[in-house]
Amino acid sequence: MRFLSLAFALLLCAAGAAAQNPYIAPLGAAEGSEGVVVSDPRTTLVVDVVAECDRTVAGPYARFAQKYLGVRAPMTDKTAWSIRSASVELFDPAGFYASAASEGSDRRTVAHALSDDGFARIQPDKVSMGVQSLEEAARSAANTIFSLRRHRIDLITGEAGENVFGEGLRAALDEIARLEQAYLELFFGKQVIATERRRYVVCPQPGKTQYIVCRFSSVDGLLPESDLSGDMVLLQIVPSGLLATGLEEAAYRDNYVACRIADLSTCTVSCAGRECARVVLPVFQFGQTVRAALPRRK
Repeated sequence: MRFLSLAFALLLCAAGAAAQNPYIAPLGAAEGSEGVVVSDPRTTLVVDVVAECDRTVAGPYARFAQKYLGVRAPMTDKTAWSIRSASVELFDPAGFYASAASEGSDRRTVAHALSDDGFARIQPDKVSMGVQSLEEAARSAANTIFSLRRHRIDLITGEAGENVFGEGLRAALDEIARLEQAYLELFFGKQVIATERRRYVVCPQPGKTQYIVCRFSSVDGLLPESDLSGDMVLLQIVPSGLLATGLEEAAYRDNYVACRIADLSTCTVSCAGRECARVVLPVFQFGQTVRAALPRRK
């Protein structure tokens, strides 16, 4: 029971010292008014990686876009992952668990679509029970696109009638734009962008400056560290090696307190030779221990 109490006091002291000053903290055992407190300051880093998936879904009339619309369209589906951003910061328990709740994936469709994964089973140009070939359906869809554009011009110029104005005109134009986009997707497909956020905790070790945070693949996105099929997402810590100045060191073993001073280290996140983030943070594991002289009692 005493051991658990001592360990709990150790964690509270380290967290409190880090909250007051991220650069310096007491080291070892110290006796105060509340008893003996043991402190072992260490720095924990949090690496946030945001990956983006750009997926292109080809339209069912893609091979007829050049013939009827005069523009080439993507003929096959394509998926490409990329690292959108990364960041490194000091571990904060309150902020970490709050941010972990929002960890996950987001997806947005760039163009209007009836679904995110595919096209509607009944195409918007299907207005009769007759069976058309794929090329005939594409020709009919292209004619509808041009017809919608002519109707839009008539509405804007007033050729469609004098009774279409105000909110009614705006609603009509919005509906024409929605229908036109639905028809255009049959030729040019659509683009779906998904964003995935992941948080990783790294506890630096003295003498070790490189850490594999996770792995990344342009096909599968963020992967576990053990999956060798992806490129390494690497965290590199470069200590500054600068000695602390301005502290009066104790000349004798009496009347001093041991302190640990963090080193201002450069933390860099990179993947496949590309730098994603760079920041300077205080890291206790690469710092130095000093004996600060206590003031003399009068």
